[in-house]
Amino acid sequence: MSIDYQIQVVLIDDDPHLRQALCQTLDLAGLKVLPLGEAQGLTARLSRDWPGVVVSDIRMPGMDGLELLAELHGQDPELPVLLITGHGDVPLAVQAMRAGAYDFLEKPFASDALLDSVRRALALRRLVLDNRSLRLALSDRQQLSTRLVGQSAPMLRLREQIGALAATKADVLILGETGAGKEVVARALHDLSNRRTGPFVAINAGALAESVVESELFGHEPGAFTGAQKRRIGKFEFANGGTLFLDEIESMSLDVQVKLLRLLQERVVERLGGNQLIPLDIRIIAATKEDLRQSADQGRFRADLYYRLNVAPLRIPPLRERGEDALMLFQHFADEASTRHGLPLHELQPGQRALLLRHSWPGNVRELQNAAERFALGLELALDNMPDDPTAGVPASSGGLSEQVEHFEKSLIAAELARPHGSMRSLAEALGLPRKTLHDKLRKHGLNFADSGSSNTDDE
Repeated sequence: MSIDYQIQVVLIDDDPHLRQALCQTLDLAGLKVLPLGEAQGLTARLSRDWPGVVVSDIRMPGMDGLELLAELHGQDPELPVLLITGHGDVPLAVQAMRAGAYDFLEKPFASDALLDSVRRALALRRLVLDNRSLRLALSDRQQLSTRLVGQSAPMLRLREQIGALAATKADVLILGETGAGKEVVARALHDLSNRRTGPFVAINAGALAESVVESELFGHEPGAFTGAQKRRIGKFEFANGGTLFLDEIESMSLDVQVKLLRLLQERVVERLGGNQLIPLDIRIIAATKEDLRQSADQGRFRADLYYRLNVAPLRIPPLRERGEDALMLFQHFADEASTRHGLPLHELQPGQRALLLRHSWPGNVRELQNAAERFALGLELALDNMPDDPTAGVPASSGGLSEQVEHFEKSLIAAELARPHGSMRSLAEALGLPRKTLHDKLRKHGLNFADSGSSNTDDE
């Protein structure tokens, strides 16, 4: 059993009278104490982020204070350990200080000396853990930037939401089109959470045959149905202590949805053919490409399950809403592929960049990654439903380079205006422009947001 995080001091001494007196001193000072008569087994009960300190006698049967110090610091070298010594143990205490002990107190010592040392050690421990937390947060942000590439406003918001949700226990519903990266987001939530050392189990509900879905998810006992000769552990039980990612949740039958709702509410699973309720410590991340609210209204998805899942929704923006992220992602995937195949890196040419920006990417990041792979292999950059010539369909413009660039810029903005946008914000994000810059360019080119056919012309 691990030690409660409310415990501030673990006090170890084999002398029951001294142990009781020291506990009373610490209790009266408002410190929460766990008294122990031996050191054996303590290290296994302390996690690296336990916020307390250890006070231990040196001379004890079994494991002594020096052995305890070495074992504790093998797990966490920054854990403060205070040692209590008899008069003849001072040389040992000096040895322990060189080995990393925080302090030592020679018997007999005043109560104030103990309290002062413990309080200083606790303050140091808080500082150490705060610094670790800051380093971890910085590392998490760097991980997110590497996994979820892009600097568009929608991606910045998504990374911020993932960072805020990852450390919580909340189940999450990921909303996104096919190929948008739902499993990448689910893995990021798991890897940045306190469950990162537990299993991450991904399952696509749409790929499971109706006849095996319940057995696959919930498991079964021998004899539960014809052919069930031995016990099977289901995916939910296998993910215990970690995260289960359930993709295409909209494809689950209504009967399975009932069982999933019960699991979410009660955190127990019952194998098919069994009577035992198995407690689960598990986080569920569900994902869908459909509007579950609409599916619920149409009777294809349980409304109670929808509301239970929709507590913490995360929407992944489609690639067409991410502006110049497409260029950044394309170069990222192309460089990865070139390195993997041992080929020289290629830079996108201006015409190719324009082609990528104009494409609507119906297959989202998955389609882009495949295109980048072909580009890295030296194959032609051809995209579905797009002309090979990025200037195709753009009226010819006479004049110098500057005039032609202006004309081409106007054509790109006009093409984006032709797509439906609910607001100026959405249009600006799709073009990868600040809203003020977009306003200026629309005015310069004589274009109007009303040309997009949207009735919403505000900036929200």
